[in-house]
Amino acid sequence: MADISFDHDAGGGATDRRIFKKQLNKVYGWYTGGFIVFVIVLGILEQAGLPRNWIGFVFLFATVGLYAGIGIMSRTTDASEYYVAGRRVPAVYNGMATGADWMSAASFIGMAGTLYLTGYGGLAFILGWTGGYCLVALLLAPYLRKFGQFTIPDFLGARYEGNLPRFIGIVAAILCSFTYVVAQIYGVGLITTRLSGLAFEIGIFVGLGGILVCSFLGGMRAVTWTQVAQYIILIIAYLVPVIWLSVKQTGVPIPQAIYGYQLEKVAKRGDELRADPKELEVVAIFKARAAEFDAKLKGLPGSLPTEKAAAEKKVADLKAASAPPAEIDAAEKALAAVPQDEAAARKAWTAAKTANEAQAKPLGGMPNHAQIYAGDPNGDAAAKKAFDESRRNFLALVFCLMVGTAALPHILMRYYTTPSVREARESVTWSLFFIFLLYFTAPALAVLVKFEVFNVLVGTPFSELPAWIANWSKVDSSLLSVSDVNKDGIFQLTEMKIGGDIIVLATPEIGGLPYVISGMVAAGGLAAALSTADGLLLTIANALSHDLYYKMIDPNAPTSRRVALSKALLLVVALAAAAVAAQKPADILFLVSAAFSFAAAAFFPALVLGIFWKRANKWGASLGMAAGLGVTFYYMAVTQPWMRSVFGVTSPIELWWGIQPISAGLFGVPVGIAVIFIVSLLTGQPRQDTQELVEHVRYPDLKRA
Repeated sequence: MADISFDHDAGGGATDRRIFKKQLNKVYGWYTGGFIVFVIVLGILEQAGLPRNWIGFVFLFATVGLYAGIGIMSRTTDASEYYVAGRRVPAVYNGMATGADWMSAASFIGMAGTLYLTGYGGLAFILGWTGGYCLVALLLAPYLRKFGQFTIPDFLGARYEGNLPRFIGIVAAILCSFTYVVAQIYGVGLITTRLSGLAFEIGIFVGLGGILVCSFLGGMRAVTWTQVAQYIILIIAYLVPVIWLSVKQTGVPIPQAIYGYQLEKVAKRGDELRADPKELEVVAIFKARAAEFDAKLKGLPGSLPTEKAAAEKKVADLKAASAPPAEIDAAEKALAAVPQDEAAARKAWTAAKTANEAQAKPLGGMPNHAQIYAGDPNGDAAAKKAFDESRRNFLALVFCLMVGTAALPHILMRYYTTPSVREARESVTWSLFFIFLLYFTAPALAVLVKFEVFNVLVGTPFSELPAWIANWSKVDSSLLSVSDVNKDGIFQLTEMKIGGDIIVLATPEIGGLPYVISGMVAAGGLAAALSTADGLLLTIANALSHDLYYKMIDPNAPTSRRVALSKALLLVVALAAAAVAAQKPADILFLVSAAFSFAAAAFFPALVLGIFWKRANKWGASLGMAAGLGVTFYYMAVTQPWMRSVFGVTSPIELWWGIQPISAGLFGVPVGIAVIFIVSLLTGQPRQDTQELVEHVRYPDLKRA
């Protein structure tokens, strides 16, 4: 990387840009080859006896150290370089950086896991996220680049003539970016823990160092070149184990082309497991447990002392009978776990009842992988209702993800870094290509892993289960836990509780690949989480330092002070996000999807109408953003379990038209559009020069008056 030092000046024109691009091609070509050699060498060392934990530490510190090195070489105090990388990033590399910025922990870690658990329903994420980039290319990226600002709140302030829309944009950018970055840092903690063996909370702050050293020192310039490096690692890490599994199962190294054949086998095996007597036996046990907890809940408060007395008697009986120490220890732990009061009992037993009801379903509650929607359009009333709600939620989620993708501030910021409007358009195309490589592979990964679990893992004696099950159970028992429920010594699928967030990370071990591939996949997941976290933290810090401080508080602030303030704020925000992530607030996919709904409702109406309707004015945009964001936030707060607990909502959940909280933006976006239209028509027109600017941006060939 030192060959080009990232300090070029492409201002001399097209020739300088071509020379710089050739330098980049050379540097990243050597970098890619070096990474492949690095993995091969580690693989040879593993065969020679290198301990697994050493491999994990080498991957962790080598990749984070690499990103840190790029950050140090790209350090800058120049405002243009810090905020928009000097507007000189070639389209293909901006596309690669955008791909890395986009490939968050949810995409890399969570998406294939969601497809594994939900089958067809998980395709909503692929359709929504990919379709969103079409909206970016058609409606936003080139036009925002023509306006020429640094940030999205900056555009809102310039287009809508004032600090009120700018301030609302700052609040919205911080809300959706902070929600999103918490999910990334959670992913960083998960991966760092798996690689290093450190406690989850410590792993979060170790990974945070890799995030900060890039964005803190060099802003957008450092983040851009780091993200290109991270994309190369993450895409290699994602493709290699899937191709390996494909060859192992079918002999064909193109998983995207052949996974349909495996899907047929998975569906057939799923039908067999649903009818398997042993699986049904486990389901019956979970149903009995759920009924037992239900009876305890109905018997409160009298059932609590009865429960405690029974636990005490069991301990006493075991001790009197000189039972094995292990049995006595288990009974004492059960006694210690008895709730102390009625409120604690109600909470604990409700959670236990819910958990047992969730597992008291065939295949652990997983639907037929190829089933399009839940329910049956030709069935009874309940089946028809389930089908309608499932289809409605699928389409609502696709809509929210598409519109949210098109409005995410940290993604739109990337298109301010290109040298020209034409390259902004080209970089969207490259972004789609680089994202397509992963998204086209995720469905294949989910099917190949499910085939492996259904056909290899199920039926294995518990004493012979692979080591990855115990290893991942130690990382987080809520992500993976297994127990011999029916005490037959044989593993049944329903006896495993697995979270989608570990499917990708565990794929190499599930497929029996060398541990070095597991380390590489974890490094890829870390790259995905770090790259997105870099962009998000920079978005928040820039919104506060550039848009709030410089544009609204002190317009005469020198560049050095603005950049220094941005770095300080970035550090504060990063630590705050890490503190929240350490509490494990919700699953990665919900946190990310919430960010999309927030961005969709807050920004999409104001951005699109600001570009395509010159009559949209300050008051319409301000009230429209506030109304859209308010409706979205309210719906999530009263319907999403974790948010309900945060805000103390105790009323029964009432879904609007059966729409799940993950798609709350479905209500906020039309409200925002309607408010902008109505208020803009009822209030004064924007200034003439603003309207002319909008016309010029859309139709640059027209002569301005």
